[in-house]
Amino acid sequence: MTAADETASLTDLTGPLAGSALQTSVLASLDALERALDLEPLGDNRFRAGNERDRFGRIFGGQLLAQAVSAASRTVDEHLPHSLHAYFVQTGASDTPVDIAVDVVRDGRSMATRQICIAQGDRTLLTALVSFHSNAAEPELDHTPDQTPAPEEMPLLQHWVHRAPPHLRPRVQNWIDVPPALEMRIAEPTNFLGGGQTPQPRSHWMRLPRPIADEPALHTAMLAYASDYLLLDMALRNHPHPTDYASIAAVSLDHSLWLHRPVRFDEWHLYTQQAVALSGHRALIRGSIRDAVGRAVASTSQEVLIRPIPGG
Repeated sequence: MTAADETASLTDLTGPLAGSALQTSVLASLDALERALDLEPLGDNRFRAGNERDRFGRIFGGQLLAQAVSAASRTVDEHLPHSLHAYFVQTGASDTPVDIAVDVVRDGRSMATRQICIAQGDRTLLTALVSFHSNAAEPELDHTPDQTPAPEEMPLLQHWVHRAPPHLRPRVQNWIDVPPALEMRIAEPTNFLGGGQTPQPRSHWMRLPRPIADEPALHTAMLAYASDYLLLDMALRNHPHPTDYASIAAVSLDHSLWLHRPVRFDEWHLYTQQAVALSGHRALIRGSIRDAVGRAVASTSQEVLIRPIPGG
């Protein structure tokens, strides 16, 4: 890429997503994610599904979370998901379909519980519980709009790819070539894009790049997908020792998501993340997701494993 090409690309990525070259790739990612959530019924609450576009050389955990929510929702008639608790057991291959098994744990008048296992062959990738509840709309806590700058005032995540140190650019180019199925705006570079380490919360805006079907369970599944982004990066950002992705091996161990109100995820949501504990090789990250007017939509937590690479 010439200097002129890079300048043009940078201008493209720091402006609106609509009409940009990046938009085409983000929309392709959303199309692939929607196909991955279009589950093939196999009978007896069993399903088969494909995968989104390969970004990490393995299945992204957020995809598995979304598929767990989607599959469980297909077995519940009246209630909406209100919580998910999942363990990432093993990594999966993006070029191989996944098999999803849903077992009924409970069916009550206002609540239901499902246990989900996602596998490839004899390899369990994820095991989860999803709980459902028919909730009243009121009461709820008063909300105060967040003071974070508006999303249009923040750079796109992909902006920081062009500002990344030269030695990182080959590794992070896939965030442009195969971006998440989201428009993500963040005021600083992430750790994997060369950002610094600091023990502070961090917020980013996120939404789907176009409207999707008006199906509450689908919007919840899309939120579950998005809720897995950047949590592990927060553990590195808050680490007390100099740490980067070349010197450590990092994986997500589990993920919890609580839904406080119905979500419309093709609208803007602010995701604030904070490290709450780090001991030895494990760290716990907590997140809160609010809509554009400041209402609490969801809360998350995730434990991650961070191990130094010998000789790294």
